[in-house]
Amino acid sequence: MASQRQLVGWLAAATLVLLAGCASGPRGGAGRDGADANPPSGLGQVPDAEPRVEPIRGSGGTSKPYTVLGRSYVPITDDRPFRETGLASWYGRKFHAQSTASGEPYDMYAMTAAHKTLPLPSYARVRNPANGREVIVRVNDRGPFHDDRVIDLSYTAALKLDLLRGVAPVEIERLTNEDIRTGAWRRGDAPVLAQQAAPIAAVAAADGVAVPAALTAPVVATSRYDAMEVAALPPMTPLAAAPVQPATPAPRTAAAGPGFWVQLGAFSQREGAQRFQQQVAREMPPLANTLNVFSENGTHRLQSGPYASRDTARDAAEQVRNGLQLAPVIVERR
Repeated sequence: MASQRQLVGWLAAATLVLLAGCASGPRGGAGRDGADANPPSGLGQVPDAEPRVEPIRGSGGTSKPYTVLGRSYVPITDDRPFRETGLASWYGRKFHAQSTASGEPYDMYAMTAAHKTLPLPSYARVRNPANGREVIVRVNDRGPFHDDRVIDLSYTAALKLDLLRGVAPVEIERLTNEDIRTGAWRRGDAPVLAQQAAPIAAVAAADGVAVPAALTAPVVATSRYDAMEVAALPPMTPLAAAPVQPATPAPRTAAAGPGFWVQLGAFSQREGAQRFQQQVAREMPPLANTLNVFSENGTHRLQSGPYASRDTARDAAEQVRNGLQLAPVIVERR
C-alpha cells in the first residue's frame, strides 16, 4: 500500500511539473505577466514565421487528447484546413524562456502562438479584422485555457497586429502542409500593410470586447485589389472579377447609428468599399438595403445594420459567413 501511495504521489507531482513547464498552461500564481520594461527596438519589423513542411504526429506526445481545468481537448492529427474566429490574447515575460508544450523554449519576441488543438508545430495566418493586419505565426504551444479565447500570441505577434491592449477578435487560418508544399499559402500580389497605424479611437465593441473602430493602416495601392486593406473575400479572389450590373442598388455612405452592426470588410479607398458593397448586394439581395459604407480616419468600412439585438446581428453574420465564406465581426455602436 505504501508503494502505491508513493506511486500516486509521484504521478501527481509529474502532472504539476508538466503543467508548469507549458508556457501557455493555466495562468495564475505569483507575479503578473506583461511586457519587458525596455523591449528590443524594431520589433515591428520582425519577419513573420516562414512556413515549412513539418511532420504531423499521429499519436503520442502533443497529439494525445488531454484535459485542463476540467475540459477535454482532442488535437488535430491530420493535414486538414482549419479556420476559426474568436478572441486572441498574448503572453509575455512571465513565460519567457519557459518550455512550451512542444518542448521548445517560449520566446516572446519570436513569431509564435499557442492553440488548444492545432498540430504542434503548425503554421497559421492570424488577422485582426479591426485594422486588416495579418501575421503568420508558428504554433508551438497549447492554450489559452479560457473559454472565450482561441489563440495566445507571442508579444511580437500581438504587437504587429496591434493587440497589446488586451483581448480582441481575430481570424485564424491554418496553413496546411499541402499549402506550404505547393506555395498556395503565399499572397504575392495582396496589398502590403504599412508598419504604423493611425491614432486609436476606441468607440465600438465587438461581443463585449472593446474594438478600436478608427484603427487604420495605410496600404500600398495595387490595381488587382484597388488598395483593399482587408481581404474580405477568400484568398486570391479579385473583386474586379464580377462585372457591375446596372440593377445593383447604388452604394450608400452614411453616418453610423446606434445598434449592432455586422462588419464585412474595411478598405483604404472608398471605391473599393463601394465596389464590394455592390458585389455583396448582388450575391445576397436580402442584405442590399442594410449595407452602408462608414468612413472614419481614412478607412472605409462596409457594415450591415443596424440590428436591434446582438442575437439578430449574429444571425445576419452567420448568413454572411455561409453565403460569402467571410468571417464578419459584430460591432456595437452606442
